[in-house]
Amino acid sequence: MFKRSILSTLFLVFISLNVSAFTVVLDAGHGGNDAGAVGSFSKEKNINLRHATLVGDMIKERNPEIKVIYTRDKDIFVELKERANIANRNKADLFVSIHTNSSKNKSASGIETFSLGVSRTKENMEVAMLENSVILLEEDHESKYEGFDPNSTDSYIMFEFMKDQYSQRSIACADYIQTKLIDSSKRVDRGVRQAGFLVLRATAMPSVLVELGFISNREEEKALNNDDKQIENAEAIYQGIIAYIHSLEKKGGEKILSDSNSPAAAAVATATTVAAATTVETVAAQPSKPQTSEIAEKKSENIDNNAVIYKLQILVSSKQRGTDDPVFKGQKNIEELKETVGYKYLIGASNNYNEVLKLKDSVKSNFPGAFIVAYKNGVRVNVQETLKNK
Repeated sequence: MFKRSILSTLFLVFISLNVSAFTVVLDAGHGGNDAGAVGSFSKEKNINLRHATLVGDMIKERNPEIKVIYTRDKDIFVELKERANIANRNKADLFVSIHTNSSKNKSASGIETFSLGVSRTKENMEVAMLENSVILLEEDHESKYEGFDPNSTDSYIMFEFMKDQYSQRSIACADYIQTKLIDSSKRVDRGVRQAGFLVLRATAMPSVLVELGFISNREEEKALNNDDKQIENAEAIYQGIIAYIHSLEKKGGEKILSDSNSPAAAAVATATTVAAATTVETVAAQPSKPQTSEIAEKKSENIDNNAVIYKLQILVSSKQRGTDDPVFKGQKNIEELKETVGYKYLIGASNNYNEVLKLKDSVKSNFPGAFIVAYKNGVRVNVQETLKNK
């Protein structure tokens, strides 16, 4: 009862400090009976969802002051207008729609990021038509979208006369994400473009649509379904979003991303810790869903289990790899954790943050998306908060 009271109080404090928390809506394109583009062995809807949940996971873990909302977090069909409505209802600050491209030209490849605008080229028009055609699966789409025909070029004339008040910010965000994706993947840069996407048209905030690659290209399809490449892409999108937020801070002079000294960060970290502790108590009777770290519970001569334990998260996988997977070759004492988004793999358990930081630098060529996490008594805690208290 006492713990619940503390949690409620901390939650109210968090809300009061975070009323205007920066909100990011992550939209995994397609889903349910809408498979999206289909490759030789995979479907776009699954690729999109995997990337969206990975990006959301990264934001939640590293920037708990940012609110993350998904238009879908499972394999369900969500209408285009409802995707935008979800963002509008939650007064989101940024909408990022994640998609996978396809082309009749099997050699077409590369990454491109769109903002709302006029399709100046045939290619841009084809991409917009492909993504907008999902409305044909919706009941009464003629009245919902005011007679818009996704397959008629005449319907796109309206975009000529639309003035998007968020245009400049959308383009800026698209540029940050595109740059990070290309720098990370070294793949073909198809650039930042504009096109008439209905899902972007209906949002009342800066909005972008990312095309991660071509499922119609066999090599790109393999990469889009590879765990390591998915994490690499998600890391790049995450970094692009953070770079965009930093640009807003510089331009407006307003602090959005909290630091370890801010009251909001402290409240978030404390509330997260207490909530996690409560979760562990609740799940204690359900051993099939462990929420604590196995390494943190192991007694070791080198680790003080009563102190904060830092670890390096090197990989997230949708399937169980096992600690002897070739991808971990050369790594010791690998920890595997079952999570809702799949399996997480960690190394380097230590009470010394700097030791884990050095480890991160030494493995960055093999695990570029690795980052440090912290545990106290088997419960996940905020890394920055632990360092502040040292």
